Amino acid sequence: MQAKVVKHVTQRGEGWITKEAPFEVAPVLDALTADQICLLDCATMWLTNHLLADHDLSTEQDAFLNAVARCQADVVIVSNETGLGIVPENKLARQFREAQGRLNIAIAKQADTVVQVTVGLPLVLKGSLS
Repeated sequence: MQAKVVKHVTQRGEGWITKEAPFEVAPVLDALTADQICLLDCATMWLTNHLLADHDLSTEQDAFLNAVARCQADVVIVSNETGLGIVPENKLARQFREAQGRLNIAIAKQADTVVQVTVGLPLVLKGSLS
């Protein structure tokens, strides 16, 4: 996972500030100003961290969404669609799939714009890119 993070940071290049927040995104988002843009990459890993730590996902999701809502900066959230494949055989994978779906629905409901990107092609599901 560390190699993946390093790769993403390298690909983004200079001009980006990276903050690691595996559990608590609120302090990072609360520190941003209206003239900034935040790329939150990604909600799926954030959820995975909480699930594996056996945290209350409903409480954590509410705190996450509240932090995004009060953030003064524009926030772009990367998330993964995990419900398009077959239903996983094991309990943990099914729990994750359901929780990710609920999180994605809640993020989309709160968002002004929702874009699904598949094979590099954007499909606007809500709002507009202009």
